[in-house]
Amino acid sequence: MLCSGAVRCQIFPSPESACRAIALEMKALVERRAAEGRMAVLGLATGRTPLPLYRELVRLHREEGLSFSNVVAFNLDEYFGLLPSHPRSYRTFMREHLFDHIDIRPENAHIPSGNLDPGDIGPHCRAYEALIEACGGIDLQILGIGRTGHIGFNEPGAGRGSRTSLVRLDHMTRTDAAGDFGGADRVPSHAITMGCGTILEARRIILMAWGAAKAGIVSEAFDNPVADEVPASYLQEHPDASVYLDKAAAADLRGHLCVEEKQHVLKD
Repeated sequence: MLCSGAVRCQIFPSPESACRAIALEMKALVERRAAEGRMAVLGLATGRTPLPLYRELVRLHREEGLSFSNVVAFNLDEYFGLLPSHPRSYRTFMREHLFDHIDIRPENAHIPSGNLDPGDIGPHCRAYEALIEACGGIDLQILGIGRTGHIGFNEPGAGRGSRTSLVRLDHMTRTDAAGDFGGADRVPSHAITMGCGTILEARRIILMAWGAAKAGIVSEAFDNPVADEVPASYLQEHPDASVYLDKAAAADLRGHLCVEEKQHVLKD
């Protein structure tokens, strides 16, 4: 089914059922690359949205023997000004929810650094881009969507061709993260993020969204024309992008084909 443009939309009864489907696609990719003697290059996201996906990947590793020894991972972003050991850093997040529970090699788990002197920001961002390119590009990029329409931390106005850089976070983004930091005023004001151009170079992209709070921005991103005020809308122009939603996140979609899809919800 199509939402709009080239984006395929699949609607599931729960985040867990959607993440089982995504995890199986990731498993097939990793195992196919292993059989070819190649590395699988994954782009990973943080926040609450991917948590059920990471739980399912850990389960596949522990219970079904899925190995991540041939995986290279690149995370989308990191808060600027946080040490890697900070409890709210995305490096800590990834270790707690995925990396410490699978057999990925530590040197293959890449996350932008948030602990940089001003003069080191540009070189670090260019090096991150170069490392992705040296690994052959990202095979599969996992995304969430913020209520501003951001992907990674590319806030409204981010250009389609933007590259990894230091960005200022939108007030809504900081407000949404306030609970993790004990108040919006404690949320970092900036982050290092892959650019929209970096993200869109991935060969395959899956965007996930769960819950009624995401329904409005999902509709804005995929029912309307592409607009830089909603960076997630750029996925409409990608040749192999899919949107995985639960029923609540899909509630506001207006596209005719998406309505048909909602009538054929996959069962748990």
